[in-house]
Amino acid sequence: MAAPRPGPEASSPGGLPVAVDAMGGDNAPGEIVAGARRAAEELGIPVVLVGPPDQMGDTGGLEVLPASEVIAMDDDPGSSVRRKKDSSLVRAAEAVRDGKALAMVSAGNTGAAMASALLRMGRLKGVVRPAIATPIPQLGSHPAVLLDAGANAECTPAMLVQFAQMGAAYASARYGVEAPTVALLSIGEEKSKGTPLVKETHALLEDAEHVRFVGNVEGRDLLRSPADVLVTDGFTGNVALKTLEGSLRFFMDALLEVFASDEEAKAAAEVMLPRLAPLAAEFDPDGIGGAALLGVDGVCVISHGSSNATAVVSAVRVAHDVAAAGLVDRVARSVAPA
Repeated sequence: MAAPRPGPEASSPGGLPVAVDAMGGDNAPGEIVAGARRAAEELGIPVVLVGPPDQMGDTGGLEVLPASEVIAMDDDPGSSVRRKKDSSLVRAAEAVRDGKALAMVSAGNTGAAMASALLRMGRLKGVVRPAIATPIPQLGSHPAVLLDAGANAECTPAMLVQFAQMGAAYASARYGVEAPTVALLSIGEEKSKGTPLVKETHALLEDAEHVRFVGNVEGRDLLRSPADVLVTDGFTGNVALKTLEGSLRFFMDALLEVFASDEEAKAAAEVMLPRLAPLAAEFDPDGIGGAALLGVDGVCVISHGSSNATAVVSAVRVAHDVAAAGLVDRVARSVAPA
C-alpha cells in the first residue's frame, strides 16, 4: 500500500523547504516556478526557488535563493559543476548539505544534478556508487522501483547488491512497503541464465543482508513485476526504461489514431476514452514525481527534462515525503554490515 500523500496541512520536518532548481528543464523557468507555487499552495509544502531572481517571473511570494549561473541541458556534467559554482543546481545541493533545505528537485541536466549532489552532499559511508531509482507503474498497486536507471553504465556484482539494498530502503520510505521483495533483471528466470555479471550477482543476492531476493525477472515483467524492486546495471536499466516509455507512447498514439479513423471509431471513442482515462493517468510520467538519486547524503529527486508544472508538484511531493520518512538514514542502514 502506498504511503499517504500530504494534504494542504502537510508540514515539513524542522520547517525546512524543498529546494527547487528554477532553471532546470526544457520548460524552465515558467513551468518550474508555476509547479513550485502549486506545491506550496496545494500541498502546504515549503518551497525555496533557486536561480537568478530576475529571470523567474512571478514567484508568488516564494522564498528565493539567488544563483547567478545556469547549467544548460547540453553542458558537460562534471566540468560544468566545477566551473559554475554559483549555478542553481550547485546552490540547491549546497542548501541541502548546509541544512537549509530538506531536499532538492531538478528537471535539468541529469548528469549535472548527480554530480552536484555527489560533490556537495557527499556519498554515504560504504556506498560504492550512487544509483538512480525510477518508479515503474503497476496496475492496481504501488510502482516497482527500477535501479540503476542510468547512473552507472558499467557495474560490478557488489554494486548491484548495494542497489538492491538501497532500492528496498527506498520502496519502504516512499511506498510504505514493510519488507520489499527484490528481483534481478535477466534474460530468463533460471539462475543459470544471463551474463557473468548477472549470474554472479544472483549468487550474492541469495545471501545478501537486508534483501528479500525472489530470483530473476525478464523484460516482459516490468509492468507486471512480481517484486517491489528491480535491479540491473545502469546501461541495461536506462535502455529498458526508454524502451518502455517509447512503447507506451507509441501504443497511446496508435490507439488515438484508431479512434479518429472514422465515424464509427469516433463513436466508440466517446464510450471508451472516459474508461481509459484512469488507466492513462496511472502511466502518466507527470504524476510519477521523478527519480531519486540513492547513495548520497541528502535527498535529490531528478524529474524528467520536459517537466511541466504538474510534474514539478509531483516531484516536490516525493522529495518531501521520502525526506520526512528518513530516506537517507534508511539507505545508510541498508548498506551497513550487520
